[in-house]
Amino acid sequence: MKIIFKFIIKEFLQFKRDKKMLTTILIAPVIQLVFLGYAANLDLKEIHTVVLDYDKTEASRNLITSFENNGYFYIDYRVSTYEELATLITNNKALLGIVIPAEFEKNIGAKRTTQIQAIFDGSDGNKAGIAASYVAGVVSTYSRNILLENLQLMGMKNAVTGSIQPEVRVWYNPDLTTRYYMLPSIAGLIITLVTTLLTSLAIVKEREIGTLEQIIVTPIKPYQMIIGKFVPFLILGFVSASIVLTVMRYWFQIPIKGSVLFLYTSSFLYMLSTLGLSLFISTISRTQAQAMITSGFGIMMPMIFLSGFAFPIENMPVIVQYTTYIIPLRYFIIILRGVILKGIGIDQLWREALALLIFGITILTLSLLRFKKKLE
Repeated sequence: MKIIFKFIIKEFLQFKRDKKMLTTILIAPVIQLVFLGYAANLDLKEIHTVVLDYDKTEASRNLITSFENNGYFYIDYRVSTYEELATLITNNKALLGIVIPAEFEKNIGAKRTTQIQAIFDGSDGNKAGIAASYVAGVVSTYSRNILLENLQLMGMKNAVTGSIQPEVRVWYNPDLTTRYYMLPSIAGLIITLVTTLLTSLAIVKEREIGTLEQIIVTPIKPYQMIIGKFVPFLILGFVSASIVLTVMRYWFQIPIKGSVLFLYTSSFLYMLSTLGLSLFISTISRTQAQAMITSGFGIMMPMIFLSGFAFPIENMPVIVQYTTYIIPLRYFIIILRGVILKGIGIDQLWREALALLIFGITILTLSLLRFKKKLE
């Protein structure tokens, strides 16, 4: 035990001398979280719009005003030809084009159904889908107001049939802010980066400069060296996790609603997998460049694409959905979002915690066996 303790102290002294490593571990997570926290925002707050009004009547102007009063639509352009409208949308000057046909007011006055055309730039399907729902809401409200006016002109104060008025209550993220949903998973991604990439680079660096071979020829036993390497990076992983959660809480004002103890326990279970993967990478890489490429393309990219971090798993093909079950970050992100946003704990998340435990023990054991064999 004394040898392991001294080895751990040696590792921390080495971190202290390596200013770049210390900066990467303590400062880089904060910078990454802040930048990604502001960048990872899918909310649509400004819909730049071009209007082609063939009618030019009071009714068409009222409809345009309804869009302007919505707060999301910015009428940047008013054109007189269809070609001008198409050019603006093609050149990314506008996301939406609204075409109001001739005789728009005449059809409304005659109580006939009239149509307007909404043209979207669908190159970004997410933006176009959100904008389409906003357009439907504005047009629906405008149509309802016309119906009520007609009923009043006929002497009816109320509609002849009942109606359903939904009372909407949004839980866990009342403002429907994308950042609240993305930041917990970004925290998981940063923990992955610190414990996987940096750990593998540190071990490979020792092999490059020859200190690893010097340690091997000493009386220290392989398991003592492995524990001495493992524990410091585990501690640094917790430090990075604490920094990230603190920035998330006090910079972005996202409180942790659930148990902090369960959150840290889950982080420990997850770091068993990431540290195991880093040990494995260190055994198959001869240089830091190889370790970085292997970590980036072999670990980080699958984690990002298949964990539910960026893309909903439910939207993936069935065979890819089954593949996500072998991605530890998938379970960790579920725990992070559940604990931080919903305040749920082990009663609801025990399956994910158990999966992390199984993955952690399996990956770490296999990696330790391979690492030990390399040392011997």
